[in-house]
Amino acid sequence: AWQQHGDMVLLSEDSFRSASWEKLGPMLWETVASALGARRLARRGRVLPDGMRSPSVTLLLGQDGWVEHVDNGIRYTFDVTKCMFSPGNITEKLRVASLPCSREVLVDLYAGIGYFKLFFPLPYLVHAAAAFAHACEWNGHAVEALRRNLVLNGVQDRCRIHHGDSRQLELQDVADRVNLGLIPSSEEGWPVACRVLKKGTGGVLHIHQNVESFPTWDPPQTPILWAERGSLEEASSDRVMQRQSPTEDSRKETPAARIRPEWQRWAEDTAARIQGLLAELHGQPWRTSIQHIEAVKSYAPHVHHLVLDLECRP
Repeated sequence: AWQQHGDMVLLSEDSFRSASWEKLGPMLWETVASALGARRLARRGRVLPDGMRSPSVTLLLGQDGWVEHVDNGIRYTFDVTKCMFSPGNITEKLRVASLPCSREVLVDLYAGIGYFKLFFPLPYLVHAAAAFAHACEWNGHAVEALRRNLVLNGVQDRCRIHHGDSRQLELQDVADRVNLGLIPSSEEGWPVACRVLKKGTGGVLHIHQNVESFPTWDPPQTPILWAERGSLEEASSDRVMQRQSPTEDSRKETPAARIRPEWQRWAEDTAARIQGLLAELHGQPWRTSIQHIEAVKSYAPHVHHLVLDLECRP
């Protein structure tokens, strides 16, 4: 298995089961690169548990890890030895690109966290026409890549990068929309998200979370989404179709395009907690309503990466 980014092929660690491969050295790497139509070759190991989800990547052929990748009409450049690109999040990137963000200010609390998301301010700025974005990121390598990407896509004048821990962000009362794209949970960012929302008009929070649900044997039903409590709206099945991971037993987990009870309970609990945080912060009642629940992908057996679009108004 491999990923290709421009002239770079990134081989999976599973491709190196045989120790004899290592002994062959450069001659083998040149042969593999040529066969795959590449000039550079790298080996991807396991993601490091260092709080930044740093990759473990070794260059096998070539001197430079910087690559360029085009995704949904947006140009991305990054160093494969420092940042990782997740093609599995393409459905969420496409959805974000279609959101009505004209004249809005976005705050992204985890702008370039690496493996799970890469530079989410770009779809908001390039396709969704957001007026301005504040991008928070504590990984210096991701910050450097984000700066280059903003220039590549001609939106550097509409984004301010805040390098550091987003929990210490000093912004407040600026955002129409806040992206909390961190899994398994973005809960530590909720107080900051509530603080940066415009206190006079509120806005929308996009809250990412890994949510566990029980396996189901039921056949797919008519796809539905809970737009807000007590009301339904139709949705295209490809929006909420669950992409099964290789670790998930396809005989037990059907890709049913519907909102599961556990997902709905998580969304309602989150809405209530955010409502309480907003009321405590501003000293007045706020209302929260569930706009949409998006199933991004299967993360592990019976665990799904979800996004809750939560409207928050004073």
